[in-house]
Amino acid sequence: MSAPAVLTPQSVAAPGTAHWAAPALVAIASLAWLASVTVFVTHPLDELPLYFAQRFLVLDATSLLFVLVINTVFLGISVYMLTRQRSSLRLTRDIRSRAALSLAFMVVLNLGILSNHLILMWALIEVSTLCAAPLVARGDAQAPREVAWRYMLYSATTLAISFLGFMCLAQSADLRGIEISFQIDELSAALTTARDGWQRLGLAFILFGLGGKLGLAPLYGWLPETYETAPTSTSALLAAVQFNISVVAVFRVLQVFHGFDMNFVAQQLLIMGYLSLVVAAVQIMATRNYKRLIAYACVSSSGVIALGLSVGRAAAYGVVLYIVSNAFVKTLLFLTAGRLRAVYGTNDVAPLNGVIRVMPFSGLLFTVGIFALLGFPPFASFLAEMLILSGIVQAGNLMAFTVMCGMLTIIFVATGNTVFPMLWDESKRSGPAVVESLRTTLPKLGFVAILIMLGTYTPDSITQLLRAVAQSIAGI
Repeated sequence: MSAPAVLTPQSVAAPGTAHWAAPALVAIASLAWLASVTVFVTHPLDELPLYFAQRFLVLDATSLLFVLVINTVFLGISVYMLTRQRSSLRLTRDIRSRAALSLAFMVVLNLGILSNHLILMWALIEVSTLCAAPLVARGDAQAPREVAWRYMLYSATTLAISFLGFMCLAQSADLRGIEISFQIDELSAALTTARDGWQRLGLAFILFGLGGKLGLAPLYGWLPETYETAPTSTSALLAAVQFNISVVAVFRVLQVFHGFDMNFVAQQLLIMGYLSLVVAAVQIMATRNYKRLIAYACVSSSGVIALGLSVGRAAAYGVVLYIVSNAFVKTLLFLTAGRLRAVYGTNDVAPLNGVIRVMPFSGLLFTVGIFALLGFPPFASFLAEMLILSGIVQAGNLMAFTVMCGMLTIIFVATGNTVFPMLWDESKRSGPAVVESLRTTLPKLGFVAILIMLGTYTPDSITQLLRAVAQSIAGI
């Protein structure tokens, strides 16, 4: 297989191309990141929560953490788009609309994470889908527009299920003669500790719908084909940014329902976690597409999160650390996968041999990302998985411990069998190694540094923030 021709900035230039769009995107992403860091530094946890916009928005530990995470990730993605614009004719011609949609997507998700109202958050998740679908349709895999439509259909279905849950909660409150408010800090006042079928049905629908947005089985079908088909920057946005607003929505539900039907919540999360790990293990054994493999690893990660959340207090810190570290792992892997596709022109594993020799930096970073994904030390994912497994043992759930260890072992072996020959075998590609600029690799190196920091020595301020979020979902 011959390598695709290398495109120069001059060869991709087109009349009317908005060369300013990608640098402007990076500038705005940098400002958003600086703003989130400034808020983190200037707002001690003991001063939170802070409400604004007539209490529809809130800055608390949960929103502060995830605003910081998603804006850090987005800065790396925007730099990737800037570097790819110089060698991608498709992206160069399309950069203005992609940048605008990406910015709209980020504005909506920042507002969603800050939302103090469950229905407002639900609506903003759907708006983010409307922003992401045109980006998915710009993929260069087979039938991207059809995939984008299916992504929208799945999203609408899962969110409709969640909305049925809100209606059931409203019906429960109405039958008890109570006025219900879906503001997060007030919703618990409309709940009851008595056995209430409508309340339990509402909770089941909400968790089932949000689980679909997280890629939990059985409503995970949209995730692998969407992540594979979408442009790499969009795959990273979906996996590491939109995923986190769904996580925040689940966290809000746990914060509201603590003390109300928590055993029911635990059982539902447990079942979805089991199914997701099994599905991911089977599919990873079968796939020979490195981008789809990352997508199924995302399903596996969702399963681990669900199992950890089902345990409650014992695993809460590990779950929060796992979610944060996975945002950077997913971004690192998808952005590096984009570099591989740019050189080899395919997502299939078979044509790729000796990537570490052809693309030394990207090959090394992909290897590091795989190690972090599989939970090797010194990365934060290793520490997080150990904390989750320890919490599961403390809770006495040996079945969950066995399933998680067994499925993760299968995923480890299957991923190694697929990926490591691709990286380390003798290269069949002629010519010198691909030269990669520091600007291309710098954001990914930053993500690696964050993963090592979180797994070895975490600054006290970040540890306190992670602990505060863990305590909020554990009801402490």
